[in-house]
Amino acid sequence: MSGKPKLHYFNGRGRMESIRWLLAAAGVEFEECFLETKDDLTKLQKDGFLLFQQVPMVEIDGMKMVQSRAIGNYIAAKYNLCGKDLKERALIDMYVEAAIDLNELLMTHSFQPADKKEQHLANTVDKATNRYFPVYEKVLKDHGQDFLVGNRFSRADVQLLETLLMAEECKPDILAKFPLLQSFKARISNIPTIKKFLQPGSQRKPPLQEKDIPKVMKIFN
Repeated sequence: MSGKPKLHYFNGRGRMESIRWLLAAAGVEFEECFLETKDDLTKLQKDGFLLFQQVPMVEIDGMKMVQSRAIGNYIAAKYNLCGKDLKERALIDMYVEAAIDLNELLMTHSFQPADKKEQHLANTVDKATNRYFPVYEKVLKDHGQDFLVGNRFSRADVQLLETLLMAEECKPDILAKFPLLQSFKARISNIPTIKKFLQPGSQRKPPLQEKDIPKVMKIFN
């Protein structure tokens, strides 16, 4: 039996993508078992593999873990990506949670009705550029270091980079007013494990296409 973590989700980003990013950043190889139909999800539920009847689910270290934040916390702790003490961990958690909040907005854009997409994007860009990005820009400016917390690579850096790249997919010039975030993006993207994950052919998932939405909806509804 393989010792690699096994990820159960549909073949797309969703709430599993940040977990893929974190494992890749830690240099951990993983396998994926894709849900193709509603029956695939139902089988996991009936077999008792999903504690709260939902995915993402990750098989790791003999556990079948659910709840994406719990999975992320476990991986970050296991691979020393959560800071050197409680205060650093608290900062990392705050930065991660904020990035995830923005991620949720970016992720749900594709699922908006056609007549609401423009307003949803405008709202997302407004929150990104006026609520979230200024905070990270200020953090980097105030301490003058390469990473968000403790001048060492952490989960916060991974989560922020994922979110920055997703935001640029929606609006390519969204970082125009944030030079330190632009530098951060380039710097973190060049970390070997991250650089590998950003290459074509990796397990990183592309943005969800319009044509794929009905298939995803059928699995979960």
